[in-house]
Amino acid sequence: MAHVSDLIASDIKAYLKSHETKSLLRFITCGSVDDGKSTLIGRLLYESKMIFEDQLKTLEADSKRMGTQGEKIDFALLVDGLAAEREQGITIDVAYRFFSTDRRKFIVADTPGHEQYTRNMITGASTADLAVVLIDARKGILTQTRRHSNLVKLVGIDEVVLAINKMDLVGYDRAVFDQILKDYNAFAKQLGLRHVTAIPMSALEGDNITDRTANMPWYTGPTLMEFLETVPVDVDSARQKPMRLPVQWVNRPNLDFRGFAGTLASGTVKVGDTVRVMPSGKESKVKSIILHTQSLSQAIASQAITLTLEDEIDISRGDILCSPDAPATAADQFETKLVWMIDEPMQPGRSYWLKCGTRTVNATVTRINHQLDVNSFEKLSADKLTLNAVASVVISTDQPLVFDPYTENKTTGGFILIDRLTNNTVAAGMIDVALRRANTVTPHAFTLNKQTRAAAKGQTPKVLWFTGLPASGKSTIANLVEQKLHAAGKHTYILDGDNLRQRFNQDLGFSETDRVENIRRIAEVASLMIDAGLIVLVTSISPYRADRDMARRLFSVDEFIEVFIDTPVAVAEQRDSKGLYQRARAGELKNFTGVDSPYESPEQAELRIDTTRVSAEDAAAVVVKQILG
Repeated sequence: MAHVSDLIASDIKAYLKSHETKSLLRFITCGSVDDGKSTLIGRLLYESKMIFEDQLKTLEADSKRMGTQGEKIDFALLVDGLAAEREQGITIDVAYRFFSTDRRKFIVADTPGHEQYTRNMITGASTADLAVVLIDARKGILTQTRRHSNLVKLVGIDEVVLAINKMDLVGYDRAVFDQILKDYNAFAKQLGLRHVTAIPMSALEGDNITDRTANMPWYTGPTLMEFLETVPVDVDSARQKPMRLPVQWVNRPNLDFRGFAGTLASGTVKVGDTVRVMPSGKESKVKSIILHTQSLSQAIASQAITLTLEDEIDISRGDILCSPDAPATAADQFETKLVWMIDEPMQPGRSYWLKCGTRTVNATVTRINHQLDVNSFEKLSADKLTLNAVASVVISTDQPLVFDPYTENKTTGGFILIDRLTNNTVAAGMIDVALRRANTVTPHAFTLNKQTRAAAKGQTPKVLWFTGLPASGKSTIANLVEQKLHAAGKHTYILDGDNLRQRFNQDLGFSETDRVENIRRIAEVASLMIDAGLIVLVTSISPYRADRDMARRLFSVDEFIEVFIDTPVAVAEQRDSKGLYQRARAGELKNFTGVDSPYESPEQAELRIDTTRVSAEDAAAVVVKQILG
């Protein structure tokens, strides 16, 4: 296996050393279904001698058994490893393959062509330096060609190989090639793709893949392999960008050493250079640079290093060491492109973890500016995002996030959103720009605070969050609780869901998106009342655990008490004096909790009140005891 080198037999150490110092190019293949992506990669692996003899024998046997190419080898079988892919003749998952030549190492990702696998294509493209966009010469530019080219631009790939494949099926006609190139160049100009190299080829026959073909003497440009071996890679340009070192780990093996470890995302750094720590803005000089056990005078982009500084500065994981003359941005609100990657829709207002580089913060999508139709480039209105949707959104974080625009630095400008409950990655994002509010709005420190206001009232601020089905008894019990607290000299206020919907939240309906926003607003008002030193009683169905968890996170650990009014649907329906259940079952009320909209019971509520066992008066006494002891 492996590409042939005389050094393997004569000087294995020299061979390994040469292999170690080769540059690495990451690229993807993309295009419409059956354009020949997997065949192209298989051909590259075959021509670069990256196939074991037993693999080749298996490939030849599988090709005969599948019969897709007659007596010829079906190179696509090298990449389409899933049984479902082989049976359908399509690529479903992202398939990564490694190969090398004398001049360079390569990692290629074969990405799916189907629209429903957009998230897989984004995953493969996120680390790529170059995209090979395949076009079937018989079909020309298709919708998927436009879609994938748009996504390539979206993730910041600026180097595109336009691989006009299957030229053998059009008689190697130059006119066909010229027309496709003309059409694509017009499209690429509109999209803003600046570097497009077109190569006519036949992946199946091997024309212009590694060797120049005699079938197209009119083409004088490079073969695909020649281009891949010589195109500048991203790591070269990364060294020309401002220095960025995201701190992965604070290395403190003993009292005499404190280093800051991470992979240099861009730029270079030398001993004696001044660096600025973001987001704090503090500066110091580099005392030493350590690579493994070796001391360096200079480090370059992509090296994993440890820096020590001349001054004792408070630096922790997630901070970024920057060039002082071109520091990264620190902000808590920004516009970003977002690709939604799970079946459950994204709801504005719901809280997620945002991981950018080595820093993880709480984040909320506060607004969807528009959803992007990646086929037509049209901007569409949207109140939620579904699987594979691409949109421009506004995100707010609970603390400053240090970043660069994605177009300037992929490492410090790209992020993922993570579901707080399942730890699943739900979206990938690319930051565009910090918003003005994040840069100009600074909290003002007043003399009186929550503690002084609460002390004046002789109480400890609390939020009692009453949740349960409609007509479960939330408002009735909360009303009794407030009466008892008032009699005890406590200062309270009830935020009732129905009352708020008549005034503060009258613009909201009962869609899932509006319900998320309803809970977000109630929680924010409750947090202001807590700051005023009050005991706040919230009575709201709040059917989703994620939204109640979002509300809980606005308060200190001991400030939030979830009170689950546990009433079965049948009992709640019997108590329903408003007749809402009856109307919902008759189809007059849509999205009614307990009928055609779910209620997610709390899993770890501080209090659970079973109203089939205790009266409202006794339930109120239990809640008051929880507050007053």
